[in-house]
Amino acid sequence: MDRYRALFDAHLARWTAALPPGGLYTPMAYLLGLPAKRVRPSLVLMACELFGGRAEDALDQALAIELFHNFTLMHDDIMDGSPLRRGRPTVHVKWDVDMAILSGDALFVKAYQAMGIRPDVLAIFNRHALEVCEGQELDMAFEQRADVPLADYREMIRLKTAVLLSCALQVGACIAGADEDQRRRIGAFGEHLGLAFQLRDDLLDAFGDPGQVGKQRGGDLRAGKKTFLLIRGLERAAEEGSDVLRAELAKPAGQRDVQRMLEVLEALGVRREAEAEVARHEREAAEALDAIAVPEARKAALRALHAQLTGRVH
Repeated sequence: MDRYRALFDAHLARWTAALPPGGLYTPMAYLLGLPAKRVRPSLVLMACELFGGRAEDALDQALAIELFHNFTLMHDDIMDGSPLRRGRPTVHVKWDVDMAILSGDALFVKAYQAMGIRPDVLAIFNRHALEVCEGQELDMAFEQRADVPLADYREMIRLKTAVLLSCALQVGACIAGADEDQRRRIGAFGEHLGLAFQLRDDLLDAFGDPGQVGKQRGGDLRAGKKTFLLIRGLERAAEEGSDVLRAELAKPAGQRDVQRMLEVLEALGVRREAEAEVARHEREAAEALDAIAVPEARKAALRALHAQLTGRVH
């Protein structure tokens, strides 16, 4: 992972340095310069090498994935009213909403410029980019709904989080000349990895060590955010005739007894269900990678990433 990230960071630095000075380009450079793991662009490079290509030949497409991802972050922060991104002021706070919208739009255009002119690569990107937008709309709609079925939540996180990981891998595979069946398998690896990642985030927010996670335990529950844990908890509570969760949710956010809510989720077996769901997606990701017909040595980087994400505690 480190080698791919270093290769991509150098490419991004060159690209950022070539931006025109001032105007809407300054917020673009600011957001791209914040600390980031660069997982998505690294996946493009990994998948290209997996299928026998050169990582250097996929740098522009990796850049496009990262530009698009940051476009979504810039606009999501406006919609969510977020004051901070990675510990620094968000673009709409540091500048203003109008500048953030325009700068985000410019990132979107620059993503398409970087993606190139290959119709097969663009078709993959177009399909998944639209799905990411659909996922954000679903996430916003959930805020206005009293009850969200678990199937709807799964689809939302698939669209909002998992499909861009799948897209990155398929783009890299396409550049290397992988056939459609192999692209489908590497895409499945990314989608299951993304679903496991988001579900593990839900678990870490509720049950992780605050010192390692870096935030207060149960923040999503306190905010009444509809995650796997809360949705399934409400379903199980209704089955068991318990009204503790709904009683806590009826209180103002600052008055909710989060510890009591966590105890109820434990007692209802919801934490165990969520952990099983994470394990299932991690297993299916590994199986998809197993099924790819390339020399085992080429899979080492993706297996290492899978192991890293599987064991993460923050």
